[in-house]
Amino acid sequence: MNEITKVKIENGYYLFKLGKILTDKNISINKLMRDTNTDFKVIKRIMDGRAIKLDTFVIARLCNYLNCSITDIVEYINEPKDE
Repeated sequence: MNEITKVKIENGYYLFKLGKILTDKNISINKLMRDTNTDFKVIKRIMDGRAIKLDTFVIARLCNYLNCSITDIVEYINEPKDE
């Protein structure tokens, strides 16, 4: 399992870190899915960086369950343009 997925976009990149949190806390995707009532496909999309839109209710549910903040799950890194 890829723990952190980097997704490059126009002016920076996103780091999707849900896989790392699950590994660090020794929680399986199936356990997370059952305990948070979150669809498997949604969890996988967040883990592998294919999430087009992030549902704030899902993120809040995951943060609450994992006792973390949104930036622990997904983080945006701005890369300023060279002038």
